Amino acid sequence: MAQWLFAVAYLVNQYTVMRIYIATQAVPPWTLLLLCLSKRVHSIFLLRLFNDGITMLLANIAMLLLVQRRWRLSLLLFSAALSVKMNVLLLAPPVGIVLLQATKWKDIGIGTAAAVILQLTVGVPFLLRHPRSYLSKAFEFSREFLYEWSVNWRFVPESTFRSRYFATALVGAHLGLLLLFSHCKWCRSAGGLHRLVLTRLWNNASVPPVAAKHIVMTLFSGNLIGVVCARTLHFQFYSWYFHMLPFLLWQTKLRTPFRLLLLLCVECAWNVFPTTLIASAALFICHCVLLTGLWQTSGWMLEQPNRD
Repeated sequence: MAQWLFAVAYLVNQYTVMRIYIATQAVPPWTLLLLCLSKRVHSIFLLRLFNDGITMLLANIAMLLLVQRRWRLSLLLFSAALSVKMNVLLLAPPVGIVLLQATKWKDIGIGTAAAVILQLTVGVPFLLRHPRSYLSKAFEFSREFLYEWSVNWRFVPESTFRSRYFATALVGAHLGLLLLFSHCKWCRSAGGLHRLVLTRLWNNASVPPVAAKHIVMTLFSGNLIGVVCARTLHFQFYSWYFHMLPFLLWQTKLRTPFRLLLLLCVECAWNVFPTTLIASAALFICHCVLLTGLWQTSGWMLEQPNRD
């Protein structure tokens, strides 16, 4: 019975992601087929029954709602996804940028309030009985990870992997990349992140129409930055970003054969079990190539194009 329910969740997730792709009109129609070809993702949803699949289903529905400009309901769905697994926090920075660019403070306030109320409602039974334990474990940022299960950092020595300096460096890299992309790419049309914030603080009346492609590029690239800088990636974490890869690859200037080769390389790296030094290093290189390609692309278009 559980596998049937997860199969339904998988199909709904596929449909949701395809709706996002179609709304952007930024990829060839045949690339939708690539969303159905991952052996590892099939295993995560249909065989292993990890909650990562449910988390990303809710997160993808929330992203589709953002593309449809249903801001308040989108924040509520993001909160629901967060109540299942914390990886949704990787989407928080780009979601914040999109909301600043595309909607008014009233919508942001109401949506955030609804999201907080949902979190409190879900946590009430635990907050009333064991508040300290609940808060410390629900948001356990100091958690120690097992080197043997790490897919992305298996190519570094175990002593380095367990080092606090390595963890601090990853946090710094994550924040640095977010700031760079925010200032130079996501908010480029506004003159940078600081100018966007100042503009919205002083002028909340007029909000320019934001292109669906820009919303999706911002969300997907922000999530990818979080994945690249993650403290560790276990095999089920592939579902966090697999469905975003074809879209992101087709926003780069890479030629189609190389895009497909890069996607195949990522898939192969995730299907090596147990992971090896070569597979882990290959995955890291693919991530870096994709991030570099996104940085170099000129397709960061904010406003909705006029189709009249």
